Amino acid sequence: MRHFAASPSRLLLLILVAVALIAFVGCSKKEETPASPQSDLQGTLFSASHPDFQRVMGIQDKHTPAIMANPNVIGTATTVGDDGKPAIMLLVLTEETKSAMPTEIEGVGVKVIVTDRIVAMGKPPSGVSHTAKQTPPIQLGTSGGWRYDLANGYCCGGTLGSLIQVGGQKRILSNYHVFEADIVAGGNSRTAQTGDYIIQPGLIDVGCLATSSQNVATLVKTSSLPGSNVDCSSATIIAGMVNESGAILEVGVLSSSTVAAAVNQKVKKSGRTTGLTRSYVTGLNGTVSIAYENECAGGAAFTKTFTGQILVANKSSKFLAGGDSGSLMVEDVTTNPRAVGLLFAGSTSIAVANPIGQVLSFLNATMVGN
Repeated sequence: MRHFAASPSRLLLLILVAVALIAFVGCSKKEETPASPQSDLQGTLFSASHPDFQRVMGIQDKHTPAIMANPNVIGTATTVGDDGKPAIMLLVLTEETKSAMPTEIEGVGVKVIVTDRIVAMGKPPSGVSHTAKQTPPIQLGTSGGWRYDLANGYCCGGTLGSLIQVGGQKRILSNYHVFEADIVAGGNSRTAQTGDYIIQPGLIDVGCLATSSQNVATLVKTSSLPGSNVDCSSATIIAGMVNESGAILEVGVLSSSTVAAAVNQKVKKSGRTTGLTRSYVTGLNGTVSIAYENECAGGAAFTKTFTGQILVANKSSKFLAGGDSGSLMVEDVTTNPRAVGLLFAGSTSIAVANPIGQVLSFLNATMVGN
C-alpha cells in the first residue's frame, strides 16, 4: 500500500478491501521482528502444482461463492492445516462468524482466521533508514513515488521496489497505485502521464515538498488497472541516479531468475515503512476485491477483484504496513535471493502479493540481478 500525509505526516492507505475469494495483503506500520513459521506449518513446501493442493484449490473455488455470500467472510484460500495436509482457509471478521464456519468441506479440513478488513498500504526499524534522502546512485526498497502526488490537502507515496529490464531500459518497479493512480484532474489539476518524474524520498517523507526530494526516474504509464490482474507500474531510471545493479537496502543484489510461491516458503521484503521484514507464505490462489481511489485522498474510482494471489502471514502488521506498497517480496536467503511477488495490499494479519511471473509478463520485463 502507499501512504498519505495530511501535511507532512499521514501515510496513504490506498485501498479499502472487501475480499472476494482468497487473497489478502497486510501492510503494517510497526517495526518487524522476523516472524517464523508456526510449528504446524514447518515441513513440506506446497506449491500450486502439487496434486493434493490442486485438488483442494478446486474444492475451494467451487464453494467460495456460497461462503462469500456471508458478508463477514472476506476471503478464502488454500493453505496447510494443523495436521500438515492441504486445507481451506477462511478469513472472517468476527469470532461469532468463526464459530459458525464448517470444520471441513468435502472431507477437506477448514482453517478459520479472524482478521480485519484488507487495505493497500509505514516507520522503519532501527538501523538503515528507508525514508532518508540517499546520495545517488540510490538503492531501492526506499521511500518514493510520483512527484505530483498531492491533492485535497494530502500527499502520498510508497516504495520504490526493485529494478527490472524492459528492452534496452532499466526501470524501477512499484505499484500502479504508487506511481499512476491519479486519473482525474481534481485536487492537483493534473493526472499521471508518461514522462512524469518519480522521486526519492516520496512526498510523505519531505513534508509534501517535492523540491526536498530528487528525481530518480521517469514514469512509463501502463495502466495495469483496472484491466489486468496485477497492480504494477514502472519508471525508466535517470542516468547516475539509481544503482544499476538493482541493489535493495538490506537485501543486496538479487538473482536475475524468479521462483514461484509455495505454502511454508520463507520470504522477506525491504520497504519504506517497516524496512527489512521476514515472514512466510500461508496461502495460494487468493482472490480479493479492492476499491481504488482516483487520486491522493480522492474519491472512489473503481473496484478490482484480483485472483491467483499470494497470501503471507502479517501478524500485527509486522511484515507489511502503509507505505510499503511496491515492495518486492523475495525468498529469505542471504545471497542473490529470487523474486517471489510484488506486494500491494494487506490487513493486520494477512499480506497479499501479485505473483512476480504475472507482473513481469504484463510489463514484458525481466529482473535485474546476477
